[in-house]
Amino acid sequence: MDRRTMIFSTAAALANHPTRILAQGNPGSKSLNELFDQFMKENLDLAPQWATSLGLDGGERARQKSELDDSSEAGIARQKSLTASQLSRLAAFDRTSLGPVDAVNYDVVMFVLRAEAKANSAFSYGTGGVGAPYVLSQGDGNYQYIPSFLDSSHTISTQADCDAYLARLGGFAASMDQEIEVARHDMALGVVPPDFSLAKTLLQMQKLRAPAPEASSLTQSLVRRAREHNISGDYARLAAQLVGDQVYPALDRQIALVREMQKIATQDAGVWRLPAGRDYYEASLLHYATTSKDPAELHQRGLQLVREYTARADEIMRRQGLTRGTVGERTRALYKDPKYLYPDSDAGREMLLSDLNRRVQSVWGKLPTYFGALPKAKLEIRRAPPEREAGSVIGYYSAGSLDGTRPGIYWINLRDTGESPKWFLPTVTYHEGIPGHHVQLSIQRELDLPLIRKATSFSAYSEGWALYAEQLAFEMGEYDSDPIGHYGQLHAALVRSARVVIDTGLHSMKWTRERAIHYFSDLLGEPEANATTEVERYCVWPGQACSYMLGKLKFLELRDRSQKSRGARFDIRKFHDAVLLPGAVPLEILDKFSV
Repeated sequence: MDRRTMIFSTAAALANHPTRILAQGNPGSKSLNELFDQFMKENLDLAPQWATSLGLDGGERARQKSELDDSSEAGIARQKSLTASQLSRLAAFDRTSLGPVDAVNYDVVMFVLRAEAKANSAFSYGTGGVGAPYVLSQGDGNYQYIPSFLDSSHTISTQADCDAYLARLGGFAASMDQEIEVARHDMALGVVPPDFSLAKTLLQMQKLRAPAPEASSLTQSLVRRAREHNISGDYARLAAQLVGDQVYPALDRQIALVREMQKIATQDAGVWRLPAGRDYYEASLLHYATTSKDPAELHQRGLQLVREYTARADEIMRRQGLTRGTVGERTRALYKDPKYLYPDSDAGREMLLSDLNRRVQSVWGKLPTYFGALPKAKLEIRRAPPEREAGSVIGYYSAGSLDGTRPGIYWINLRDTGESPKWFLPTVTYHEGIPGHHVQLSIQRELDLPLIRKATSFSAYSEGWALYAEQLAFEMGEYDSDPIGHYGQLHAALVRSARVVIDTGLHSMKWTRERAIHYFSDLLGEPEANATTEVERYCVWPGQACSYMLGKLKFLELRDRSQKSRGARFDIRKFHDAVLLPGAVPLEILDKFSV
């Protein structure tokens, strides 16, 4: 059986067994799964935070609940060495001994290891691999990851959990010093974030640093949850002491480093200016968008999509009587229209969260009509931590634990309700929650797949699915009585088309940050704060912005192919099972599925 036929057979088998992947019984299956189990053990041994995020920090891994990842140069080197070792061992495995399901598992893991190993050998800056060239920026750094991680991923139900939290709080200081070591190494290579990124990084660090230790979110998270579970202990004093004596001094050292970097930073926004910058961008595109297409080709495709979605947005706006000015100018007016705005107050924020929860419940009830396999994990909607609001996008998602004890979380940025009008938010909710990220990631984690596959994600697949889900929500009737909300869905698709243009413009064609912001704002009518946050995110995560639309186009292409080949026999539920039940895969593998 050739490779293409094997992958075709995989999707058919999955569609027929939508709740689990069946063991194939081929000679190599057991050996491959044992190898993958070994890989996963090795990966988790180096990543205690990942173990916690997956809900795997109990039992024999209980000690890891007191640990944080090694962010030092030596830690990065160990990870690179492990990647090379795993690639060598997988390459030596006999792929011809595998059945179709296991062959897909093999190909997915091989894709990841090859891409990582190639990047590791080519680039010596960042935290290893590609896609995030700067250790510290407004989008990266333990100063923002760990407070959120401790609050949302580090579960607390026992005194041991509280003690583990305190241990990690002390480790937080060490991890920030490790980052300083790596950042100084990169500075010597000329790798420094742009000046505008550093300005926002400094703002966010200062916001984390501002409260008294006893009032810090790091202290209050532990105190609140210990109280909720009736766990006795002087945790307010112990946590505040760690924050004041260890965390804040380490944060002060990072603040000093950021100010030092500001003296040599430039306004140049793209990674083209970094060592081997063009190669780094192309490797980042492969990492995020799982594509080897030329940036110039992607740029032109983005411009074409912008024209198409602009025309569709113009059409629906005209139907609503919105005819004056460009699409961007009309959108800017919609952002300011009081009837679409929530009050910028505590009461307004509560109303906003209530409306989003109603949206989620509505679409949840419709899922059985459109999906065979359904997620079991619950979804919660929470306000994004205030200390992360300055550099954070409007909405983002955190997957739940593998065992379902910790729900998926849709975080909503409420720094200014004027940035999130009522015509805009439903689409964000369908993307981040249901039928978007929560459905896809929960189903993947609930599959009978090797653990390494459950825990592996690809931006083009997951973000492509979530963008496809925005359109699916329209097809499910969620906008039948909300035509201006439907415009919001088209606007979101236009945003993702513009991202392809801007990302390639910044990193391949030497666009300035200002040019990108003006393009984004003029085309889309976005408030300047939104446009600035978006563009600055693309600057520090090269390639990621392209993954959304490229992934969506692949899902739509596959669905169109299935509808044409099956005709009246086409079943949307079986199609969704066929593309979701293999778990996340690179687009080049997804393209070969029979759907």
